[in-house]
Amino acid sequence: MRSEISLTSTGSARRLTPLLLGEGNKPPLVLIVGPTAVGKTEIAIQLAERLNGEIVSADSRLFYRGMDIGTAKPSREEQARVPHHLIDIANPDEILSLAVFQQKATEAIAEIHTRNKLPFLVGGTGQYIRAVTQGWSPPEVEPNEQLRNELEREKEENGINWLHDKLRGLDPAAAEKIDPRNFRRMIRALEVIMTTGKKFSEQRGQGESPYHLITIGLTRPREELYRRVDERIESMYANGLMDEVKSLIARGYPASLPTMSAIGYRECAQALAGQIPIEEAKQLTRRATRAYVRRQANWFKESDPNIAWFRIEDGVISTIEKNIRHLVDF
Repeated sequence: MRSEISLTSTGSARRLTPLLLGEGNKPPLVLIVGPTAVGKTEIAIQLAERLNGEIVSADSRLFYRGMDIGTAKPSREEQARVPHHLIDIANPDEILSLAVFQQKATEAIAEIHTRNKLPFLVGGTGQYIRAVTQGWSPPEVEPNEQLRNELEREKEENGINWLHDKLRGLDPAAAEKIDPRNFRRMIRALEVIMTTGKKFSEQRGQGESPYHLITIGLTRPREELYRRVDERIESMYANGLMDEVKSLIARGYPASLPTMSAIGYRECAQALAGQIPIEEAKQLTRRATRAYVRRQANWFKESDPNIAWFRIEDGVISTIEKNIRHLVDF
């Protein structure tokens, strides 16, 4: 049965004054952002190795145990190179809300600072990163089971794209940033809008960031990025993605779970159910991943003056390292 991870304190992290300081004597936080398949994992690991850092994952797909291949989760060998946080912290039938993630990430970053190490927040899930770095206060709207059931019924009758169109009509900005396949988040946005009468996208209260943010954006030419996406997907299927999904379903995690609607998992589940052939599953996965890449660009734009963008090429690690060292008082 699906459960929700509650937002309870397990003992507050000690908040000592860090020896590493950035602008305004704020503790530094390095963000590594960029689209799927650009190479964030390896770049972040190499930088953390050079700069005495630890990595906090802000990729919502990496939270869940047993979902490894389809999420391109860092391997055990990669995770052994530098400490990683917020990977494999929930089962696929548990719901890790934005508020819970925000608390866990903030605590992990504080603990890294107490060890006088440099935290790296790494991922492509824009709302999770912004929740931490901009101090979002999620809308205080209690769950409305009657409304949720009604929206669920509408989805079953008209399809998930119809529901996404409904969200677009009420709040275009929210619809642009919410994946149509992310049913749970779409329901939450509609619930907040229909309960408060205000747009979901305008209710993310935020304050001044508690960190000196150093935001590193990674980029590649679009054709090269799409080629890497295609190669990654081929590798996932070749290395057992179908078996991973089959095993998850056999362990009691049905395809109807929100987590199992992640790109790749839904398509594999459809293929396993005999609804589509495997080659079509691959094609649909490629198409969905490219669409996801385009949505990621809505969160982190190359025109943003607060992001230092670097094209991945020979020597880029040393260039980024110098950039960070210039901004942090080691």
